[in-house]
Amino acid sequence: MTAEWADAVGIAEAVRSRRSSAAEVIEAALGRIEREDARYNCFTAVVAAQARRDAARIDADIAAGRDPGPLAGAPFAVKNLFDIANLTTLAGSKINRDNPPAQRDASVVAALRRAGAVLLGALNMDEYAYGFTTENTHYGPTRNPHDLSRSAGGSSGGSGAAVAAGLVPLTLGTDTGGSIRVPAALCGIFGLKPTFGRVSRDGVALFSATVDHVGPLARSVRDLACAYDLMQDEPVSPTLAQGIGGLRIALAAGYFREHAEPQAVEAAERVAEALGARSKVTVPHALEARAAATIITGAEGAGLHLKNLRARPGDFDPMTRDRFLAAALLPASIYARAQAMRRAYRDEVAALFKGIDILVAPTTPIAAPTIGQDTVSLSSGTFPARAHVGRYTIPFSIIGLPVISVPVPGYALPRGVQLVAAPNREGVLFRAASFVEKRGVAAFTSPR
Repeated sequence: MTAEWADAVGIAEAVRSRRSSAAEVIEAALGRIEREDARYNCFTAVVAAQARRDAARIDADIAAGRDPGPLAGAPFAVKNLFDIANLTTLAGSKINRDNPPAQRDASVVAALRRAGAVLLGALNMDEYAYGFTTENTHYGPTRNPHDLSRSAGGSSGGSGAAVAAGLVPLTLGTDTGGSIRVPAALCGIFGLKPTFGRVSRDGVALFSATVDHVGPLARSVRDLACAYDLMQDEPVSPTLAQGIGGLRIALAAGYFREHAEPQAVEAAERVAEALGARSKVTVPHALEARAAATIITGAEGAGLHLKNLRARPGDFDPMTRDRFLAAALLPASIYARAQAMRRAYRDEVAALFKGIDILVAPTTPIAAPTIGQDTVSLSSGTFPARAHVGRYTIPFSIIGLPVISVPVPGYALPRGVQLVAAPNREGVLFRAASFVEKRGVAAFTSPR
């Protein structure tokens, strides 16, 4: 595999063994961004001088016999709602430009840098993480590397496209209703939404305080596992070689087969078959959970921005502003009812997972919509395109379940499939993801 498509762990192995230098790796990555990112619009800021200093330090450590860390010299980038020291954290907005620069890196950014990974910059996103397509009014849309006329997904669209385009092997994003998994699926890469609370959100601009998750996006399962291990204290990398023996795996039925393109359902069936799924299960009240999540996240997000909604409404992306305003007007009783539904739904799904270890479901019901597309027509009806891509991800977010989206090759446009487990059981997900990757059922396919 060429350097452009090498994964982060592979790059670090080459740097640590002196087959390559960190300086060479970073210069090559910066060159790719300079030459190619105008096509994709992934980056909102590039920290080239800092990256070169970090690479020089890593090479000096290796020359002196010091351990540079498990990701030595591997480039990475982060959604522009993660604090980066000396950069203003935009969170996809115009309003945040007036804020002072961050004084330090977000905790997870600092953790990857301590492990030798080299930060290259900040990535485009939907304003305040409120969207599924990264069609940003202020910074322009991020384009899908597999088809530049199409969305890269959102709200971590820059994070998904930068990995799929070969600009960097590893990125960080956030996921409220699917904002890691949707870009992973639409761009054809791997993405992890961990259990709620497992990864620190220190130094991360929030959208919804009770739903937001932080996680990595990558082109290989081992990169996903390595990054996750560095961000929390229960390593999953040892599980990658364990196989799936003894795991009880089921295919999601009902809601997770409805209002979808046939290829989305087929991709999930292919993964379930490869994993030896023995049953189909229906997730109770998934539709109601999606509605509750929409109320909760909208209300919590609006609450964070009420001051600016009153004082600077014209400086918001119009779609973001209008959704925040609608959510701000919801009666408290509606929010309370949504939270009550959330608690009941959590108990129902916990009971479901007593009988299975992994649930398999499509990540999105449709492939990447075109940029500017308002609706999508399916055999079952016509739906709002931007909202519909999150139909299958939202029900797992509201109760904080861990999910890996794996890319399934063989289609004209990328397709993703979710592997879902009970809280704090990321290890079984990595066993399954590694299993299907090794067999080629899940795999990254370069767009060129």
